[in-house]
Amino acid sequence: MLKRLIRAWLRHSVQKRPAGSFGARTMSQRGARPASGDQLAAILQAFKHSEDLVCQPVSAGGIACTLVYFETIVDKTTLFAHLIRPLREQTSLQANDLLDGLLNGAIASIQATRCKDVDQAVSAMLEGQAALLINAGRDGVCLFPVTQYNDRAVTESQHETVIVGPQEAFVENVRTNLALVRHKLKHPDFKVEKYTFGRFTKTETYLVYIEGLCNVDVLNEVKKKLAATDVSSVLGASYIAERMQDMRLSPFPTVQYSERPDTLAAALMEGRIGMMIDGTPQSLIVPVTFFSLMQSAEDYYQNFMASTWIRWIRLFFVAMSFLVPSVYVAVTTFHPEIVPANLLQTITAARENIPFPALAEVLIMELIFEGLREAGIRIPRPLGQTVSIIGAIVIGQATVQAGIVSAPTVIVVSITGIASFVIPHFELGLAFRLLRFPLLLLGGLLGMAGLVTGLFILFWHLVSLSSFGVPYMHPVSPLSLRDWKDTFIRINWTRMNPRPEVYRKADAAERQPGHE
Repeated sequence: MLKRLIRAWLRHSVQKRPAGSFGARTMSQRGARPASGDQLAAILQAFKHSEDLVCQPVSAGGIACTLVYFETIVDKTTLFAHLIRPLREQTSLQANDLLDGLLNGAIASIQATRCKDVDQAVSAMLEGQAALLINAGRDGVCLFPVTQYNDRAVTESQHETVIVGPQEAFVENVRTNLALVRHKLKHPDFKVEKYTFGRFTKTETYLVYIEGLCNVDVLNEVKKKLAATDVSSVLGASYIAERMQDMRLSPFPTVQYSERPDTLAAALMEGRIGMMIDGTPQSLIVPVTFFSLMQSAEDYYQNFMASTWIRWIRLFFVAMSFLVPSVYVAVTTFHPEIVPANLLQTITAARENIPFPALAEVLIMELIFEGLREAGIRIPRPLGQTVSIIGAIVIGQATVQAGIVSAPTVIVVSITGIASFVIPHFELGLAFRLLRFPLLLLGGLLGMAGLVTGLFILFWHLVSLSSFGVPYMHPVSPLSLRDWKDTFIRINWTRMNPRPEVYRKADAAERQPGHE
């Protein structure tokens, strides 16, 4: 009896279920809908409750046609001038003649493609194409690429600023970004392959490389990882970058982000591979090494001696950005004997009435500095820099006068914060900001022995890292003196290696574009 009641209730539920809540979903699950019958009704059913959908009747030589498109993502001027007007100017036609004329370009100047089924029409319209249905689709459906998105103009880079060199940066439109790169690489070996990610976003991604310069093994590995990427949405470069990293638990980036076309072009010339994602102004570059992340685009636009000096300054301050707080706490807590007497007397006098140990002092100030840094990013831009600077000065002065922290601690934290801004790539700087705290705890709890142990573990981790088979610490480990010409120093262009050794096969002959 209970089973009969359950079966009757299920039959009643299926009969009462609205068609839109189940039928549209099951049609796509069963496979492509056939290109026959009333396709206009199927398209309208798929786009139900879409207020920006336009269904415009058009008569072409006595044949009833319907133009369906989303008015928010198409160029209506081009659509009217190059498609609707030519259709209305046609005299008596047959449906087959109209379809052939559209496909071969004899009627409209916009290149048309034949639609195979309703699902293809739905996907194409969501990408900004217009669908022309002849006799409600019974005699054929043509798709016309008239996409137009509102995007911002090309401006200068906000995060990779240079004084000398190009000032243009990528925008959110991937086709505009590809045009910027093609403007710099005018060679047939520059290859572009298209991928689409995201079941909902359908995000276009371009894999770019220079054939003959890039390592084929790395290229195949990148393609394999891209083919295995299955996501519901891609709204930024990190959606793909995190899925491509070899060691996902490492704080160090193994994929380089860049919003500069010249940086991407230079990386491709070195034999690396780039990815450009629609909707984000950042491109991805693989493989990457620690020292390539320590380089700036301006290094190659300045005099080589000045660039070398800046690189040394950069490496020095990188070490300070995560070592100074740990060394200060370890020395003042466990090893005061290694500090000069006069300096030790000054530090001791400054910390005489401080209620917290040195470790707690530095932790408090580091957390406050991180909060100020984050606040400077989130508040409106005209106020951000002012609030950050004034906040740091006021809070630092107030905490010293109140006797909560000592003046040497404020100086140490300030130097550390300034040093972290020297790192040219934000992702690498963020990694050192995160590592600063465990090293600080090791130095404050175990002294120099704990700090040295932490540094050994850090170096072991960096040496074991790789990016698509390329050692992360190249050319230091493994040692390659040939590539030192563009690592700690930047040699003169007349003696610069055409390509780093790490980005090509060991037995591959050196090859420049256009030369065998």
